[in-house]
Amino acid sequence: MWSAGLCTVLSLAYVAAQLAEWAGLLGSAGGPHSRSTAVGLAVLLTPSLLLAISFVVLAVSIHRHAEAPVRIWSHLAVVFATMYATLVGIVYYVQLAFVLPRLARGDARGIELLIFEPFDSFLYAVDVFGYSLMSLATLFAAGVFRARGIARWIRRALVANGLLMPFLALQMYYPPLIWGGSLWAITFPAATWLLAIHFGRLQAH
Repeated sequence: MWSAGLCTVLSLAYVAAQLAEWAGLLGSAGGPHSRSTAVGLAVLLTPSLLLAISFVVLAVSIHRHAEAPVRIWSHLAVVFATMYATLVGIVYYVQLAFVLPRLARGDARGIELLIFEPFDSFLYAVDVFGYSLMSLATLFAAGVFRARGIARWIRRALVANGLLMPFLALQMYYPPLIWGGSLWAITFPAATWLLAIHFGRLQAH
């Protein structure tokens, strides 16, 4: 319950930060193509880093909750969630601990490869691949929830998030796909919020 709730809060914090970034409120030129400032990186990537950790805990919680016949799906979800968290965790920690201080000093010499620039940088490619793996994790996790009631809505939300994978994985080739991928701002918090309710009910019983 707590990991699902935390994923909901952190994902919404990231969505709010991303909207502010696209509006130019965090110092960038605005829009999805602009490079973030040091402030923008801090506001965007801090909840993103914490979300990666929380999502792994949530995936393990779903696996422990799953009944034996469907544990193959939750086990795969744990594997892909771990891969996602490892990849994006490296990206975000490098940005926050190494790139951000250099940008704040106005000295980006020698770290051009590590600059996080949408659609046109090495680490952005790693990031969107990581989120593609997250989508796979939610798609497989959906196989656990086969009952009616709230489980049906959880399954639908997880599947919807999983189906966003092409919009994430192919952004480097066709940047306008980001608008389809931005539906993550709805599908992911919806899924984790429903999971928080579900686990809360289980705990109450």
